Amino acid sequence: MNAILDTHAFLWMVTDDRRLSEAARAAIADGANQVFLSAASMWEIVLKAGAGKLHLRGGPDRFLEREIRRNRLSPLPIQLAHVLRVGSLPAIHKDPFDRLLIAQAQVENLPLITADPEVTRYPVQVIW
Repeated sequence: MNAILDTHAFLWMVTDDRRLSEAARAAIADGANQVFLSAASMWEIVLKAGAGKLHLRGGPDRFLEREIRRNRLSPLPIQLAHVLRVGSLPAIHKDPFDRLLIAQAQVENLPLITADPEVTRYPVQVIW
C-alpha cells in the first residue's frame, strides 16, 4: 500500500515524535510501501522555516533533501489535476496545504497519513 504523508506526520516521523501513531509508523516502515511527500508539504515547511516557526538543522533545503533521501520518500509534485480537484472539495478545511494534500490523495487514490480529524470528513482514506 502506498500513501502520502501529511506535513505534521512527516515532521513527527523524522523527529521520532511519540505523537506519530503505531499504524502510521507501520505503514511508513513497511518496505513494500511507497511513501510520498507532497511538494505542498515541502512548500509549507519552507514557509514555516522562513517565518521562524520551524527550526531545521541546515535550513529547509538541506533538511528536506536529507530527510527525503534518508527515509526513502518519493516526492509528489503538484499536478494540474490536483489543483483542479481542490476547487471541487467542500469547504470543510480552511488550510490550503491540507486541502491540496486531500486533493492529491483523491486524485492519486492514495491514503493520507494524518492525525488531522477534519480530513476524515472528506472522501479519502486516512491512516492513523
